[in-house]
Amino acid sequence: MRIPTTLKHKPVIVCENYENVDGRYAYDSDAKGLSLGLAQWNDRGKVDISAKVWRYTGEKWSRQSEELPLHRVLDLAILVCRAKLHFQDAYRYEKLYDTEKPIIDRVGLQGDAMTVTVCTDNEKIDEDIKLFNQALSDDGELIGERLRTLSRILKEMGY
Repeated sequence: MRIPTTLKHKPVIVCENYENVDGRYAYDSDAKGLSLGLAQWNDRGKVDISAKVWRYTGEKWSRQSEELPLHRVLDLAILVCRAKLHFQDAYRYEKLYDTEKPIIDRVGLQGDAMTVTVCTDNEKIDEDIKLFNQALSDDGELIGERLRTLSRILKEMGY
């Protein structure tokens, strides 16, 4: 299925077979493609690049398709990596986190830091963190493959 090029997001680099590699949803995903392109919110004279996940309902392109600025895509990748790192040693804590210090890390970014913390405002955090940990473990092979690929590409880029 071809990603539309007539909408406000203007694709430049695309993956039009994403439905075949969408993790555990592979070959049965409504996320049909990914693109990097010119953002739909661009103003005259100002150009931003965005990443977009293209969803298709079977009849039309979905309004649930998501478009994110590239820095947010990378911020999400940082958050995923930091969470995965936390859960490698979370077994040391009775509730899978330090209840006295729920802040996992502060990741320095452009003059401040992204605070990564367990959401203690979630009234079901004790149950939900166990479910999250199990799902992270269940998807370990899928996530690990992508992290190894990302690591390899980052090394090729000199990072």
